[in-house]
Amino acid sequence: MTILVTGGCGFIGSNFILEWLAQSDEAVINVDCLTYAANPKNLVSLAGSNRYRHVHCSIGDGDRISALLAENEVRAVVNFAAESHVDRSILGPAAFVETNVVGTMRLLDAVRGYYDGLAADARARFRFVHVSTDEVYGTLTPEARPFREGDPYRPNSPYAASKAASDHLVRAYRETYGLPTLTTNCSNNYGPYHFPEKLIPLVILNAIAGKALPIYGDGLNVRDWLYVSDHCAAIRLVLERGRVGETYNIGGSSEMTNLAVVNEICAVLDAQRPALRPYADQITFVRDRPGHDRRYAVDAGKIRAELGWRPTETFASGIRKTVAWNLANETWIADVTSGAYRSWIARQYA
Repeated sequence: MTILVTGGCGFIGSNFILEWLAQSDEAVINVDCLTYAANPKNLVSLAGSNRYRHVHCSIGDGDRISALLAENEVRAVVNFAAESHVDRSILGPAAFVETNVVGTMRLLDAVRGYYDGLAADARARFRFVHVSTDEVYGTLTPEARPFREGDPYRPNSPYAASKAASDHLVRAYRETYGLPTLTTNCSNNYGPYHFPEKLIPLVILNAIAGKALPIYGDGLNVRDWLYVSDHCAAIRLVLERGRVGETYNIGGSSEMTNLAVVNEICAVLDAQRPALRPYADQITFVRDRPGHDRRYAVDAGKIRAELGWRPTETFASGIRKTVAWNLANETWIADVTSGAYRSWIARQYA
């Protein structure tokens, strides 16, 4: 059997593929068009494997996707492919609409055509898992309960709006065409292979380089954090045992302010790579992001009750692993932080 993973050279997708092939006998076809945040080197350990294949292709290329599905008798699709950085969506929304909305629609069309041609037993086994974000729900006040699956969507950034639209399309293809879809909405991830434009890898990179550690606004925006391996385990369970047509929220129950996250990273770095002065001395507050959501948090009670999933890492244990990985993989970091990356960071945090 074979599964098709989209966006498998990105942060979460590459972790998912590595763990999938370590724990399953099924082959993986990785469809990734290799945008700036995708890195085939994340999967260099799979070179020569007869169970892994990367296809340089956009999810918007419906003809190519259709051919791949048919040629490989794919039994499931896991869709990670997305433009995912809020800051970039504020500066250029069009790319997010093109990939996250139009691309998802074209992928769904290709999958629907393939699914309609399957024999009855293959149709009964087939699944389409759409990986989304907690940001589709909007923002929470400090006293509000975490978001649940039935809560209304109120996206506040172009990124969140584009992902909300993709979620609605996935639901519509289930309700209109009978495609066996499932959707996951996850809180903030962190861990190995995280492209260093996001908070945690950026802070680690800047800290060891002796640069400022930029924090938006007052640093009191709250996020729920989940170690990436725990997210991958949840997606595997949803694919294996999730109820068709359902949405599952995946969260780490680790709500922290951005300032607390940065201070925790600094404390871990102080222990793992001591410097002449505490890393927290490098913290710098910068102009806030437009429309910056104050708090995200999701209630993961449904996936716990139905599928028995729970995170295995606390934020304390996960951040120690993440810092250690970054310190041990400085060549990987140097490869992905090109001149274009440096220009982006300089402009964004000026």
